[in-house]
Amino acid sequence: MSSNAPSSADADRTLKGLSVEKARARMLARAVALSAETAPLSDADGRVLAESVTAVRDQPPFAASAMDGWAVRRGDLGSDGAVLSIVGESAAGRGYDAVLRAGETVRIFTGAPAPDGSDLIVIQEEAERDGDTLRVGPAGRSSHLRPRGGDFRAGDVLLEAGTRLDPWRLSLAAAAGRATLAVARRPKVAVLATGEELAAPGGEAGPYQIYESGSAALLPMLARWGAAPTRLAPAGDDIDAIVAAVRNVEAEVIVTVGGASVGDYDLVKPAMAQLGLALDVETVNVRPGKPTWFGRLADGRLVLGLPGNPASAFVCAELFLKPLVLALQGAAAPHRLSTARLAAPLPANGPREHWMRARTTAEGVVPFPDQDSSLVTVFAAADCLLRRLPGAEAAEVGDTVDVLPLERG
Repeated sequence: MSSNAPSSADADRTLKGLSVEKARARMLARAVALSAETAPLSDADGRVLAESVTAVRDQPPFAASAMDGWAVRRGDLGSDGAVLSIVGESAAGRGYDAVLRAGETVRIFTGAPAPDGSDLIVIQEEAERDGDTLRVGPAGRSSHLRPRGGDFRAGDVLLEAGTRLDPWRLSLAAAAGRATLAVARRPKVAVLATGEELAAPGGEAGPYQIYESGSAALLPMLARWGAAPTRLAPAGDDIDAIVAAVRNVEAEVIVTVGGASVGDYDLVKPAMAQLGLALDVETVNVRPGKPTWFGRLADGRLVLGLPGNPASAFVCAELFLKPLVLALQGAAAPHRLSTARLAAPLPANGPREHWMRARTTAEGVVPFPDQDSSLVTVFAAADCLLRRLPGAEAAEVGDTVDVLPLERG
């Protein structure tokens, strides 16, 4: 008995209507991690570690006082306290080098090394100085000491290779004494906006034109993700102009904005075909952004085609471009969905996976009522994307939903 159903092998070769997960997997399969380079901490924010950072000494490298006060030996303090001889001082960066003996005390300040032999800090409010002697009461329960290696120990792996750096992780590397780090080279990403309807911001716009706004978001997005972005001069609806714009561009990834669908003026894929384009993804079963496509040119450069409408471009940049750029740097997949309580009801979803622009409130997450993909104002006000799976049932207030937080200032 014969069947007209496609085989699993045929299904694997399908390029149209891929799920978000399958489309992303096909893109990431083309991402080969770039070589490493050494960068100073000042140039490492947002980049990806190419090797682990290991502590070479304890932090702190000595037992340190957590308070201003007096370093003492707990055994010297009986039930009535004690009168001790003041024999020196320990300050941050300048310790007391001798061993503290019975009946002695040392003035100490926050962060200063505790003298050998001491095991207790009496805070200054609980002691009374009289010349070269100090009267203290019975020992309290807290030692007010930070132990040696209380933050990390020599040999500890502080940051794993593949970690995306941020200011707090850079601080940890600095605390370990590192002035430079081995990081993946920044992927070179060229952004090309296409369409006769586009006018440059700040210039004169014709009566039937709009200002090109996609690059204004995509370039800083790429920079935050560790890439080295370049904005190409916009190309009109002309195959030869599009080919000329990208033919000699030095980049690992070319991102096109607009011309991604199949209309008479959607000419980007035909233009890329002249450069040997082999498609891995032709369309994605996602809303917004169904026309998103991805492939590789004959010379190995990757091409991600984003729709022209801003919301479609930005949603698909989060879903596909960000993981691709980070994968080129050897980073793990960045998408960390979280859950939130829904603060407004939602109707049943259609056949496409829907990523709704939404905002977080004290009551929960609220999708914007108008999800039209041309609305820049909505994306500017959103702080997360709310995921609705294909065919999802209607959701009520209080239901749990998946959200993807956006990196907002």
